This record gives sequence, C-alpha cells and structure tokens, in this order.
Amino acid sequence: MKKNIFYSLMLLLVAFVSGCSDRLDIPKNGNMGGMDDFYQTDKEVDEALATLYVGLKSNYYNWWFVKNSLSDDAWVGGGSRGDNGEMEKLNEYRFGADESMIQALYSGLYTNIYNANLIIDKTDPNTNEKKRCVAEAKFWRAFCHFELVTLWGTAPVVDHLLLPNEYRPGNSTPEQLWACVEKDLSEAISSDALPSKTDANDQATTIRVTKEVAEAMLGKAYLFQKKYAEAADMFNRVVNSGKYQLYQGDYGKIVHAATNNCCESMLEIQMRNDPSQQWSQLTMQFLMIGWRTDHLILTGKAASEIATGTYGFMNPRKEVYDAFVADEGKDGYRLNNTIRTYQQMQDYGVTLQAGASYYGNEGYFNWKNRALKEDCITDASYFQALQYIDLRIMRYAEVLLLAAEANLQNGNAEEALKDINLIRSRARLAPLTTVTLDNIKTEKRLELWLECTRYQDLVRWGDAMKVLGKQGEQIPSLTAKGVSWDFKNTDYGFKEKNMLLPIPLKEKELNPNIKQNVNW
Repeated sequence: MKKNIFYSLMLLLVAFVSGCSDRLDIPKNGNMGGMDDFYQTDKEVDEALATLYVGLKSNYYNWWFVKNSLSDDAWVGGGSRGDNGEMEKLNEYRFGADESMIQALYSGLYTNIYNANLIIDKTDPNTNEKKRCVAEAKFWRAFCHFELVTLWGTAPVVDHLLLPNEYRPGNSTPEQLWACVEKDLSEAISSDALPSKTDANDQATTIRVTKEVAEAMLGKAYLFQKKYAEAADMFNRVVNSGKYQLYQGDYGKIVHAATNNCCESMLEIQMRNDPSQQWSQLTMQFLMIGWRTDHLILTGKAASEIATGTYGFMNPRKEVYDAFVADEGKDGYRLNNTIRTYQQMQDYGVTLQAGASYYGNEGYFNWKNRALKEDCITDASYFQALQYIDLRIMRYAEVLLLAAEANLQNGNAEEALKDINLIRSRARLAPLTTVTLDNIKTEKRLELWLECTRYQDLVRWGDAMKVLGKQGEQIPSLTAKGVSWDFKNTDYGFKEKNMLLPIPLKEKELNPNIKQNVNW
C-alpha cells in the first residue's frame, strides 16, 4: 500500500513538473551578462556604489565596537558578565588572533575594498556621474586602507581586482599602505568629480562624500604620518571653505537623528525614517548602547522620552567623568550632555530595580547615546533596533581638533588656538590663551568621547601603554549599595604587542604568504 502511494505521488510530481516546464521558459530581460558587461551606464555604476555603501553599513557595527572597546572611554557592560564575551576580551586586552570581531572587521574592510575595486577597475569614467562614482570609490578604498594601516600595520595593500595568482598576497609595509591611501585620496580630490556643499546648511550634498571630506581624510592620513605641514594645509582648506560649521543647537542631540546631515556632519552613512522600509534599516548599533532598561525603573520624564528594550553596553568610566569635571566643572554644559551620574539619573526618573546589579557600570551613564523614542522609526520596546540615526564616521568637530594638532605641530600656534577655541566656545567654556598638545588631547577626549578616535590616537601619540596598561584588571558593577568590583583578571591590559592588532587566525590559515604581527 505504501509503495502504491509513493508511486502515485511520484506520478503527480512528474505531471506537475511537465505541466509547469513551459512556465519556467522565461525570456531574459535586461542585462544578464557577467561582470565585464555590467558597469556600462550611470545607473549600473550607481547601483554598484550602493552595494559598496551596503557593505560599509554592515561593517559599521564591528568598526565602532572594536575601536571603542579597545579605548579607555567605556566599560563594555551588558546584562551580566559574559553577555558579550568577545567585546569583554577586547576591552580587557585578553584577546588573541582568533577574536571574532577583529576577524569580522578585517574581512569586512577587504569586502569594501573589493566592492570599490569593482567600480574603479570596471568603469570607464566617460560621464560626470561615473567620474563621481569612481572618485567616491577611491575615497572609500583609501578609508579602508587607513583603518588597516592604523590598526594592523602590515595588512596587504589591495589596490586592484586580484588575478587568480594574486589571491594570497603577502604583508605590505606601513609605507606601502600609506602611499595607497594618499594616492587614492589625492586622485579623488584632483578629479573635480566630488561635489562641494553650497553652504554650511546644505543637507542634500552632504549625504555624499564631498571634496572637503576627502581633503579632511587626506589631512588625517598626513597627520598620522607626522607630515604636519601637509596635514595643516589640508585641514585649513576645509576650515577656510566655510562649508561646515559646529552645530549650535541642543548639544544633547549631537549624535541623534535630529542632527542627521546637519551643518557639522562630515561623513555619515545614511538611515531613513521610512516605516515601509523599516526592517531594511535594522541595526543592532543603538540597541546595544542604550541603557539596560530591564534592570531599571523609568518614571516621569524618563518614561516619556526614553526608548526601552536596550542592552546597556558601553558605560562611561569614572576617569572620563573626572576628566570632564577637571576641564569644565561638574555643571559643565558638554559634560551634562555626555555623561550623567546615577544621582542625576534618579532626578530624571531612572532607578535600579530592587536587587538589580548593573554590570560594567561604576555609577555613570551614557547620556550622549541615550535611546530616545524620537530616534525610532518604530518604538519597538521588545527589540529596539529600528532607529534612523545616521551612522556617524566624522564630525566637523574632529576636523577642527585635527587641524589644531596639525597647526600646532607645524609651528602655527595662533591658528591652532583658533581651532580649539571654536570647540570650547560651543562647549560654553572660556577660551584658551595658549595651546599645548596636552590641551588638544584633553579637548579631543571630551568632545569625541565614544566616537571611534581615542584608541588610534593613544597608539600614535605613544600614550597607549601608560593609559591602557592596567585596563581590565577589575570590572565594576553598580548596585543600590554602591559600586562593587566583583570581577578580576590575571591577564589584562595593553602590552607591547598591542601596538598592532593580530592578523586574524583565519587569514593565517587560508593564506600561507602572510606573516603574523610581532609577538602574536
């Protein structure tokens, strides 16, 4: 009986396939060719550039969390010890070459480079639109190589589509990587294909890479190489262009949706407040760094403003708070729009639940990145991952602080003083009358807290060993009774080998031609 049923089912399947076979004979529409046939029209090259941006957006999470976890800006935090073991390893310097987020960032950067190379190598820039796309692709290829040289140092240069016999490249030198960065950015700038904003309030042009953004990135590359005259020239071009200004509205919204593409926005990956496309906007980024609301009670103003269902990662360290107080006092305008004490949180309407322990928190809360209901496409309290905050990469504030450093190191203290005092004026602080490198270091730490600059700065300044040497020795938790230090490590802190990240183990296993960085 079972056999008869089986044969009957088979006959039905054959009949179905036979009856539908003619429906599968669908005529081809559009370009069905290969890679070499695709990059022919403006539309096709624009689509390729969109693919590059999708890759940049996908890799942003790893880019942001790896760099901020390695810095002294924050405790990783989360729901409890082990909530994100990979980020804890980064934050406490207990990681090895098999660390998964380092691997993901590394491979993601090369995916972005590959997508850029497709555009650069396959496009005949015979229209203005194609020229712009190629220039933009060169910018992003340079951006990725910048991250590779400043984080890994000896990662391979990939400045073209690799042939089969090139698939396993060996290490590059920092000099080769820097040369690639400089060449791509210089060519993007000199192409005259990148747009410039019409004025500081132009919110349309800024959604693209502009000429001034490319100049700022080239200035940053020069500064990291201690080419101070060249760096100062680039940054001063951007400042003197008048195309960007510091945002003078509510500083508490400086990294929120309200300031998407504002006058201070230099480089940010676009998000959209479109409920019909909300799931394509999904990002774990802001879900992760909102307060651990399942450990908290929200009342009053907090309950009306804060989006709940967030995870409580990246909590401010006391030493950062103390640095703010030393510079601007405990009532400082910028401080109170960046970090709040637990007492201030209680005044706002936030208290710990009875018996709760807030892991990775020593009594200070991230106010700068607080999860606001107004940032949400949909206020999904069960899984708060539908915000439309643009993914920030560079603000004009960073350009001014880089310019201050470059001008000071180039012997132009007067120009450096102008740059840093613009930052201090917006922070409602008295202007400096003289400026030192330590002033710039402090101002940069406070202004760009948790904005992916601190770790690479500490390494290039030679300060990392001193500042990060004991990081991860003990980990705090906040309770109703105060702060306890219940978690201790025997292996922790920045070491000599951490001057460069390890070449990922997976890469070493697949590529016999690449050598590991020193001491890994």
